[in-house]
Amino acid sequence: MEPCAKPEPVREFIPYGRQSVDADDLAAVAAVLQSDWLTTGPLVEKFEYEFSKWTGAVHSVAVSSGTAALHAAVFAAGIGPGDEVIVPAITFAATANSVEYQGGKAVFADVDPDTLLIDPEDAERRITPRTKAIITVDFAGQPCDYSAFFSLARKRGLTFIADACHSLGAEYKGKKTGTLADLTAFSFHPVKHITTGEGGMISTGSSELAARMRRFRNHGISTDHRQRAGRKMWEYEMTELGYNYRITDFQCALGISQLKKLNSWLVRRNEIARFYHASFSGSPIMPLELLPEIRHAYHLYVLRLGPDIGKADRREVFLRLHEMGIGANVHYIPLHYHPYYRDKYGLKRGDYPAAEAAYERILSIPIFPGMSDEDCGSVVDAVFRATDLARSGRRPCWKK
Repeated sequence: MEPCAKPEPVREFIPYGRQSVDADDLAAVAAVLQSDWLTTGPLVEKFEYEFSKWTGAVHSVAVSSGTAALHAAVFAAGIGPGDEVIVPAITFAATANSVEYQGGKAVFADVDPDTLLIDPEDAERRITPRTKAIITVDFAGQPCDYSAFFSLARKRGLTFIADACHSLGAEYKGKKTGTLADLTAFSFHPVKHITTGEGGMISTGSSELAARMRRFRNHGISTDHRQRAGRKMWEYEMTELGYNYRITDFQCALGISQLKKLNSWLVRRNEIARFYHASFSGSPIMPLELLPEIRHAYHLYVLRLGPDIGKADRREVFLRLHEMGIGANVHYIPLHYHPYYRDKYGLKRGDYPAAEAAYERILSIPIFPGMSDEDCGSVVDAVFRATDLARSGRRPCWKK
């Protein structure tokens, strides 16, 4: 029997994403932990102010996670039972789940096969009299066609919500994400551009929507503890049903500290992306295509495996990369493949052909600011070795 093809591992496991936390971040958090305010304190408002200053947004509302940010945005848009919201067929489940939380229906639209961004034409085809909003996703960190969706939303009387959890710092026609839709949601999960451990933010130009989301994150109550303490009062009113989506002051301290480094981290992400572009150029392994007039934030670097992989499927390449110490991942399983959405709405394979075809070929490789040039070279070398093994059809060691 031919011996198995055992790839040589890299010197240290390289995940697809990783946070960067330094001494300044630790000092900022430690200072808050020794203060009087661990939550609902002054640093929440300061983080919101600094975030608005960085993005150019009029209002920013900090919450406990990116999912909470999406839920708050859908709530602020007034989505309720019977309402439909257009959502791309490839995204993390939270994008669609935020609609379902409010009793609405997530209606999926197919994606562009070359960018995996939501297709404006397919989105418009799926609008019905029950449609109240559209949620776009800046997949992998590339801004969607904001002009097209802003025009579509205005033409059809819809609220335009942008899921920019991948695209903090990205730009569309010279404007940063956070300023291009009615409501924009961001995430501060550890693999994102900045982290607060968990955390999220919603940006909007509407003072009314911002006030509504601030109540929503605090059980629907009209004032928080710090506001009541400042006014020397104990009375409060719960004006609508909300959630405990508050973010802590020590998380906000970390976020403020991380914001100061965001520009340099975006530069590094783009440097790594350019290296990957050059390395895979001319090969059957292709990155996603780029739209004109954008600045990509590169939360993810997504490859499309070529049709010449032969006997091996994407799973074999994925497992070979992990054997080599490369933390490849797949973003994402199409939403209509998940049992919840498939069974609830009677969806099936074949309903979203572009999303389905892309899913069979995509693979995310590591990209984060802390990667060295040597790390980047190791990733590229491992991808070529894994796909070469796939082409050869040699038995991988993890197969019996």
